[in-house]
Amino acid sequence: MATGKSEVGRRLARALGRTFVDTDRLVESTAGRSVAQVFAAEGEPAFRALERAAVARACAMPDAVIATGGGTMMDAESRRLLSAAGPIVCLTASPETILRRVGEGSSRPLLASAPDRLAKIRSLLEERATIYSAATYTVDTTGLGVEQVVERVRDLVENG
Repeated sequence: MATGKSEVGRRLARALGRTFVDTDRLVESTAGRSVAQVFAAEGEPAFRALERAAVARACAMPDAVIATGGGTMMDAESRRLLSAAGPIVCLTASPETILRRVGEGSSRPLLASAPDRLAKIRSLLEERATIYSAATYTVDTTGLGVEQVVERVRDLVENG
């Protein structure tokens, strides 16, 4: 969350001349409401099912640059689909940077009811660390501008 996945993905796709797909936007178009509204009305399991279907749709698009939510990789089927589609780039940032980027008034579903947002961010990162470490490439976005991240990711996917 708040590592730049959507903006970096959008700009990377443009730079590579590829289609950009944001799975959260696919979920929202399918559900007819925002991710936050899906979480609030139906809970995380229902959102994850919609997300899994969105990942399958995105992976069916040849050569697409796909941005996913931070929890997508926790689902084995989504992981399998994404791994088969191409290299996975995990964008990371320090918990403090994520908190600053998210802001105090954020409606991010996993943070909305957390009494200590920084502790929740740390907990999520710890919980997901093993899965995130399996990514093909990892780029720490802490202290970097979007264009710097785009160039690093582009170099990795083009040159390994």
